[in-house]
Amino acid sequence: MVQSRKLAQLERQMAKCETYDSWRELALKHDELSGAKRWREVDQTRQYDYGQIRLRLDRLRSLRSRQDYQGLLFNLNEGIHGNMGGMGRSTLYQRAKFGTKHLIEQYIEEIDDSLRFIADLDNSKIDVQDKMDFFYRANICFGRSALMLSGGGVLGFYHLGVVKTLLSQGLLPRVISGASAGSLVAGVLGTHTDRELKKFFDPANVHFEAEREASVFSRMFLGRSPQIDVGDLVKIIARLMPDMTFQEAYEKTGRQISITVAPAEPHQRSRLLNAITSPNVYIRSAVMASCAVPGVFPPVMLMAKNVHGEAQPYLPTRKWVDGSIADDLPAKRLSRLYSTNHYIVSMVNPIATPFLRGGKPRSRVGAALGSLGVGMGREMLNFYRGVAQRQGDNWPRFNLLLNGVHALMDQDYSGDINIVPSFRWYNPAKILSHLTEKELVDLMRGGEFSAFPHVESIRLCTRISRTMEEILHRFEYGDLRPEGDRYHRPRSSRRRPPPTRSDREAMRETGSQRLARNPDGSTAKARARKRSAGSASVPRKKTPRSSADRGERSADKDEAA
Repeated sequence: MVQSRKLAQLERQMAKCETYDSWRELALKHDELSGAKRWREVDQTRQYDYGQIRLRLDRLRSLRSRQDYQGLLFNLNEGIHGNMGGMGRSTLYQRAKFGTKHLIEQYIEEIDDSLRFIADLDNSKIDVQDKMDFFYRANICFGRSALMLSGGGVLGFYHLGVVKTLLSQGLLPRVISGASAGSLVAGVLGTHTDRELKKFFDPANVHFEAEREASVFSRMFLGRSPQIDVGDLVKIIARLMPDMTFQEAYEKTGRQISITVAPAEPHQRSRLLNAITSPNVYIRSAVMASCAVPGVFPPVMLMAKNVHGEAQPYLPTRKWVDGSIADDLPAKRLSRLYSTNHYIVSMVNPIATPFLRGGKPRSRVGAALGSLGVGMGREMLNFYRGVAQRQGDNWPRFNLLLNGVHALMDQDYSGDINIVPSFRWYNPAKILSHLTEKELVDLMRGGEFSAFPHVESIRLCTRISRTMEEILHRFEYGDLRPEGDRYHRPRSSRRRPPPTRSDREAMRETGSQRLARNPDGSTAKARARKRSAGSASVPRKKTPRSSADRGERSADKDEAA
């Protein structure tokens, strides 16, 4: 009884923590008192193959200590994926308040250290081409993480708090999707650098923005006119993000943002707008379309930049509405475009939040009953949808409404890590209504605090993929970039994102440095004197391009492709 009271007291203190460091300190105390600390120290459990993980960990350590570089590379090739032996199972990260089994943490750390060791190893030990083949292939096999921001009206301020926590911990994924309210936050992330975002999240700026948004919402929803002024929403979007295309935003920040829009007409499919599928579309118009709640805002026509730099309609015969209706969490499309296989979800959609439990495990009976209820609901909607489609000409509005309801129900609203508000139900009438400055700030703080329990899980589950991204970036634009034209990028590198503006600047800088010095250490002036001395006795020939120049031109061709 005393222990239960102490645990409850610690949980209340954790719920009031203002910083992640203070929450982490209390979480460790909670694990020690509850017995979760002992659980973390013991390898054995039926939830994963601890024997296989222990065997691989000991083998990797032995190979590194014996300096068996080829053996280390071979063993890394054997099992570089996130669910080795079931260690990616979500329940393993829900038992303790902080972290998971020490064996899993040690294995992830050893993989991370081994990858860095191979990357920095002298090229005489392992050839550069072998390194590149391995890292490009391993990156595809292991996959990447994505952050998906759901719709939810003014509850989208909650996403800002989640993003603030991930950004402060250096865990914000480069692949981000947003629908409806989530598209506003995705648009902000895609058009602002990390330095600009830190200013954006300054407490004084947050209060200032919340005050302005509250006054706008007040005019929109509490004014005398029954018509909602779409111009107010346009001003909000224009104030939060610059007028950029998806490609221009990627060039600036390197973040690969995607925004979902749903068709306003029947017999059309939703679209995922990003720098790959629609590079010239303006982000502002995409966000405006994704926020166009049917019945509240009119459908929106997308706008794009043409070859002359002028704005013109994109798909002029089509208009678009709220993206969360058709594809709130576009996991399958992100997987196809960006090789993502791990999803962090910030969920405020009132349709889904009552059925999600965040980091809390559900009982088997509860999970089974929930799945059964959702399945029966979908089957009933499919039946009525079929009837309405046969009477489509007679019931056009009902048919369109039923298609929308079916699309809302026929979605998966969960990911690998679900960050869910403490409230499970929110008054739907208030989602598109006036909220005070305090309520908006509280929503953001709620998102910030709700992300605390998931930070360590995200850090562990994304550590290897973040390390491989860093190493590949060094191979492409940094200190590991190979010299000469005898090295080629593997076919798997085609799935890599194109270089950004800063990446191209880094390539030009390293290219100029290599042009100034040969691999043997001779300078450009020494090479010029050598050529002039030899020209007296040897007929002058056309000077071939240097290997660095050829490598630079090859990189430019890859970039254009």
